[in-house]
Amino acid sequence: MYIGELARLTGATPKALRHYEALGLLGEVRRAGVYRSYTEHDASQVRLIRQAQALGFRLAELHSLLDGDKSDWAALSRLVDTKRSQLQSEMARLRQLDADLAAIGLEIDACLAA
Repeated sequence: MYIGELARLTGATPKALRHYEALGLLGEVRRAGVYRSYTEHDASQVRLIRQAQALGFRLAELHSLLDGDKSDWAALSRLVDTKRSQLQSEMARLRQLDADLAAIGLEIDACLAA
């Protein structure tokens, strides 16, 4: 399939697909003459990249892990675990912030009632 079809299948723009290729995230993209020729594996790889971006990963984080057929799945798994740990820490921080705001709200309500 050509770049336009891959873009339609994955929701990525042709510009984004060329960028992924330039970064090496798709490995070696085959050519049919002057046109890029993509496979279903490339479509799966683009979907994975887009999903990772939607989950907060930067392309720079994925660059060393995704390389077409030579993807480092173990390292990607560790990166997901790290991201989850960071997210859990952030959620704990936000829960504490919410509790602090609730306490301040109660103090303000007490002042208003007095």
